[in-house]
Amino acid sequence: MASIELGPVRANVNPQRRFPQLLLGLILFGTSTAMMSRASLGFASWDVLHDGLTKRTGLTFGTVTALTAVAVLLLWFPLRQRPGIGTVLNVILTSAVVDLVRAVLPQQHSLRTQIPLLVGGIVLNALATALYIGTRLGPGPRDGLMTGLVARTGFSVRLVRSVIEILVLATGWLLGGSIGLTTVLYVVAIGPLVQVFLPRVAWRHRAVRN
Repeated sequence: MASIELGPVRANVNPQRRFPQLLLGLILFGTSTAMMSRASLGFASWDVLHDGLTKRTGLTFGTVTALTAVAVLLLWFPLRQRPGIGTVLNVILTSAVVDLVRAVLPQQHSLRTQIPLLVGGIVLNALATALYIGTRLGPGPRDGLMTGLVARTGFSVRLVRSVIEILVLATGWLLGGSIGLTTVLYVVAIGPLVQVFLPRVAWRHRAVRN
């Protein structure tokens, strides 16, 4: 991952060409989150936290997701991370899509549907993460925390992402969030999957010709 630049894109790269990829990534991220939650096999790390907060506050899952994202943005300051249009849209669009998909996707209770929904949700979540980070239009709050720590520490995306997921999971569990097979698979798989997808979808700087 050391060869993948995570900083801002130079002005000679048109942001409008990357905007559709950003929107697609955010919509897929919200969809994948809803898929995993409806598999009824526990929650992914951040969603264990969201589930715990939802139970304690009575707010919708999407609303809690958005409020948590805003809180995470405060952690960007010591990492000197800059928000972008992608950051703002992440907070708004992802939380809206989560609630929308959860409203139309029923809870699953058979392993024949739970397992495909879970596995598909995890893979789609990793792809979605790579898609919107790869546009360099501003990472989501949680992924800005990840990329900021990668830049500051020099550790791999795989390691940093996995450590963050484990810490968030522990906090969510203490708040009463549900854990299960989804939780285990997500913690193990998300870091390596993002690292596989990101080099394939990230926009790279182009040399300016004189």
